[in-house]
Amino acid sequence: MKTRAYVGLGSNLDAPAEQLRSALQALDQVDGTRLVAASALYTSDSLLPGQPRYTNAVAALDTALPPLALLDALQAIENDQGRVRKERWGPRTLDLDILLFGDQVLDEPRLKVPHYHMHARPFVLYPLAELVPGDFRLADGRALAQLLDDCPFVGLERL
Repeated sequence: MKTRAYVGLGSNLDAPAEQLRSALQALDQVDGTRLVAASALYTSDSLLPGQPRYTNAVAALDTALPPLALLDALQAIENDQGRVRKERWGPRTLDLDILLFGDQVLDEPRLKVPHYHMHARPFVLYPLAELVPGDFRLADGRALAQLLDDCPFVGLERL
């Protein structure tokens, strides 16, 4: 049985749009996983000052993997694309985050689903909205439409 998972993609180093395109191809090659759809690319300012702008997208996957195995696969893709973990929220070639995993709510040391910051990040919510129906609710019951209302499209540019 496959589960629909939504993955956030982000990059602000080494040709970010190309990093995301390569990551989308890699996601489609993960065993037991199929890339179903991807949002448009968006750019936004970094959360921290002095960093290059980020390019972001969201991908919809159907996967037979359990959540932590999918996380391991995502981290392997990050590593393959030169991800170096130096500082929290620091510049990166690639960041892949599991935003949603079916209707599951997870609170593991390595993984929190729904992603714990997604409600406050327009660069996650607006791309996600391209991939789900208008009445979509997160597994914890929050309506995406309300999250969008609470998180304006400020500083975000659709490519």
